[in-house]
Amino acid sequence: MADQEQQPVQEQSNAAAAPADGPATHPEVVTEEDVYEALEEVIDPELGLDFVSLGLVYDVAIEKEDVYVTFTLTTPACPIGPQVSEQMREFVGDLPGVSAVHPKMVFDPAWSPEMMTEDAKFALGF
Repeated sequence: MADQEQQPVQEQSNAAAAPADGPATHPEVVTEEDVYEALEEVIDPELGLDFVSLGLVYDVAIEKEDVYVTFTLTTPACPIGPQVSEQMREFVGDLPGVSAVHPKMVFDPAWSPEMMTEDAKFALGF
């Protein structure tokens, strides 16, 4: 039993071993929150509300400095797809730390009004 009591404690803080370099000098890293905020600037011209509130943005993926946005339109017949893609490139591309934006339009799953935020539903009378 005496052997067990004399074993050294192995818990040591590694904090002292890491040098303090001061402020980080890494390039800015964009977050999903940043991207969603930028996408709030993309407005559906017929409804007058942003794509995020309308539930038209399905996914945002960030890989290093590339941002991938998966979105849909209210209907496959809607002609604004190219305009929306360009706005996404513009607004998200202006964020620090973003070098390229890759919008991808999908129609599966199909959009429905239930995907909107409560504020958007209220604004449109749902």
